Amino acid sequence: MSASSRWSDLRLRLLSAAVLIPVAAFCIWQGGPVYDALILLAMFGLAWEGETLIRQPLKTWRSALLLAWPVIAGLAALKGEWSAAFWMIWPTLIFGFPASVPVVVAIIGGLSLLWLRHLPLGMASVLFVISVVVASDSFAYLAGRIFGGPKLAPSISPGKTRSGAIGGLVGSALAGGLVAWLTVPGTQLGGLVCGAVLSVFSQSGDLLESAAKRRLGVKDSGRLIPGHGGLLDRFDGLLAAAPAAALLSLAVAAQPFWSILPADLTSGSAHPPILQGSSSHD
Repeated sequence: MSASSRWSDLRLRLLSAAVLIPVAAFCIWQGGPVYDALILLAMFGLAWEGETLIRQPLKTWRSALLLAWPVIAGLAALKGEWSAAFWMIWPTLIFGFPASVPVVVAIIGGLSLLWLRHLPLGMASVLFVISVVVASDSFAYLAGRIFGGPKLAPSISPGKTRSGAIGGLVGSALAGGLVAWLTVPGTQLGGLVCGAVLSVFSQSGDLLESAAKRRLGVKDSGRLIPGHGGLLDRFDGLLAAAPAAALLSLAVAAQPFWSILPADLTSGSAHPPILQGSSSHD
């Protein structure tokens, strides 16, 4: 790639980020219908991109139902029918493999992000997961470039190294502890542990997406985000980490969901003013 091409690609990346980051931040902060609409749109986009990636014909009633199914599941969840929404995963399996895979990914990832934002500390929960995933990607890249060393999975993603994976774990733990301290002081230990755990899921999601693209013989999952590729390219780690965080929130009685250690459960009960009385629409 020439220097001019690299500069053009970087410019596209920066322009896309300059638009998407403020929009996403506003939706997360606002919550309610604004955030819900963003996630529903993303669920549809993920299904559409996935079906296109596996070369499914999109101008049939079958495909129309496949693309609409994640949105229907999301709307059911927003009506309070969370169990029914998750059960909607199973009917998609009648479409067989691989047609059902993008729909299942969109439903699980989308419902998890909706669930997290509708927790009592919803905004903090979503920010925690996103911060951990971003830190995992960033620190993995930096550690891999600085330290190099043996490849993590050369047959799947030749650019990833073991030092990068460790760097991602460390970065995610630090990010989790920092977000925990800033949002719910006293829960830093749980934040550190959960940050590292979610990094494992995030990196696994990244590897799975890389394996799928390699099997399909494509470089990017799509072109929806100029300079960045597709939705799956940008959010593969988040789509794996968010369900893990949602499951953790169901397993932990206290809020926030990263309050998994005894010290956190006792000292993290006093929430800062910005989070007091927060809900799905805070």
